[in-house]
Amino acid sequence: MDVDFRDLVRWVADFHGQRGGGWLACPGMSKRLYVVAGELSGDAHGAGLLCALKTMIPTLEIRGVGGPGMAAVAGAGLDDWVEDAAVMGVWEVLKRYGWFKERFTRMLAELQAFRPDVLLLIDYPGFNLRLAAAVKQACPATRVVYYISPQVWAWNKGRIPKMVRLLDEMLCLFPFEQPIFHNAGLKTTFVGHPLVDELEAQRLANVERDTSLVGLFPGSREREIARLFPIMIAAAQRLKSWRGDLRFEVPAASRKLAAQIHGLLDHAGAQSWITITTGGSHSLMQRACCAVIASGTATLEAAYYGLPYCLVYRVAPVTYLLAKMLVKIELVGLVNILAQQEVIEELIQADAEPVAVARALQEFLASPAKRAALQLRLAETFTQLGGLGAHQRAAQAVARWLAQA
Repeated sequence: MDVDFRDLVRWVADFHGQRGGGWLACPGMSKRLYVVAGELSGDAHGAGLLCALKTMIPTLEIRGVGGPGMAAVAGAGLDDWVEDAAVMGVWEVLKRYGWFKERFTRMLAELQAFRPDVLLLIDYPGFNLRLAAAVKQACPATRVVYYISPQVWAWNKGRIPKMVRLLDEMLCLFPFEQPIFHNAGLKTTFVGHPLVDELEAQRLANVERDTSLVGLFPGSREREIARLFPIMIAAAQRLKSWRGDLRFEVPAASRKLAAQIHGLLDHAGAQSWITITTGGSHSLMQRACCAVIASGTATLEAAYYGLPYCLVYRVAPVTYLLAKMLVKIELVGLVNILAQQEVIEELIQADAEPVAVARALQEFLASPAKRAALQLRLAETFTQLGGLGAHQRAAQAVARWLAQA
């Protein structure tokens, strides 16, 4: 029978009543973390958490899946899969069921072989909650911590009892989430939103907004871009006809997405007057006069920098009909949900069309007072997300579970 040396050390420590202290707490003792993030936003938050955690526990062994940011921190043990994993909508996921099933099986086998002290799940609830259930059965000694809680307050509170059974701790980004999980019996910590740290670090010094520059933010998924970016191009064409000095810029989240955006611009004949960058979204949010932004984390990022914008959201009709049956809230944008009212104009499904987008942006471009009023409301709303230090607070929560292992 194969015996893991780490398990033998623990058995001896238990026998002598030394767990949690003495030589067992020596920094040289290896701790193991498996982490799963499936989207670029989760990768950014995960990278900050892992960086803080490795400072606390330099010998930490990390494996799992995520994106380029997490891979840069964790090293070779972490697989960059987000470009393939970041799909949105029920229909889109069903079409790739075989691929997800294969990755799930491979991941579970790796977890069983690695036997981590802690499984850290970052957002991505459709996949991660299923993985949590499988790991709870296959690796019962592994503690399961969830970072960036699923939006059950919007979708399905019936999920909460299941999460109480599967998870050891929930780390929340929004203050209103903590009582929802805590009152259900799940250990819950409000750590604040890591965007505060990430965005403050990228704030530009002495930058002024360019009143001729409009930002186009079509999202970070291929299907999202395919649906939304042609609408943005058409809206930009209308604005260009209205005011010839306007310039437009679109930041692509990756080279692969930049190639897709180039193709759409070629098809529309707009390559000469819409600029593409790979990355640089946070810089654009601080330089542009206004923007149109796909629903998602980018809307919260833009709010932090005080960028006036309108929100657009379009998914497959089947996905939208299912969402309307399940969703428990009227608003889509995170800023509006925080404020509990429509601070940002939301253009949803059929309303997300070029004339409406152009009209919303034209109002910002024509009225400095309208821009200033919205910037004030954005600043007021963002104060609810806590101060600096979210990465450290989240890492400390994970480190506590590692220390108990």
